[in-house]
Amino acid sequence: MGHRLSKIYTRTGDAGITGLGDNTRVAKDDLRVEAYGTIDELNSAVGLILTCADLLPKIQKVLTKVQHELFDIGGELCMPGYHAITAEHTNHLEKVLDELNEALPPLKDFILPGGNLVAANTHMARTICRRAERRLVSLHHQHPVNTDALKYINRLSDLLFVIARVVARENGKNEVLWDHKREKI
Repeated sequence: MGHRLSKIYTRTGDAGITGLGDNTRVAKDDLRVEAYGTIDELNSAVGLILTCADLLPKIQKVLTKVQHELFDIGGELCMPGYHAITAEHTNHLEKVLDELNEALPPLKDFILPGGNLVAANTHMARTICRRAERRLVSLHHQHPVNTDALKYINRLSDLLFVIARVVARENGKNEVLWDHKREKI
């Protein structure tokens, strides 16, 4: 894959143009750049979750795998025509999602993003994931992208929601539920 940079700054992007993996030059606000930039942001948010020392080993393992797969999706977006994500990647997310969700009580109310620091960070990653999905869909309308990557990102946001529920409930604590009957100002 590509060449290695020995110097971090190149000055080639100073005019608002950047290079894709296939050497095509595009504007830095191009939909493709916006899409892989949001995937990169999501990967950073997942990395933040992984810094939590008391994260369940199973969750730590799956999120580490997710980080590598997000990097692969970024590569797909940076190099038009390249595909790294398959249906098997999404199937794996679904398997983990089902296993984690099985132990949770059914949802009866909306959940507020919070509960504890790990859950709040996971909800933040989930919302970034939803934005990444919107960016991928926008790009897909103009330039077809790997539909397996689209499905993966959609399922990943579901997994992040379930992980947020799991970590919010750790150590006998509860999720923060939206109180639609609260006293309103």
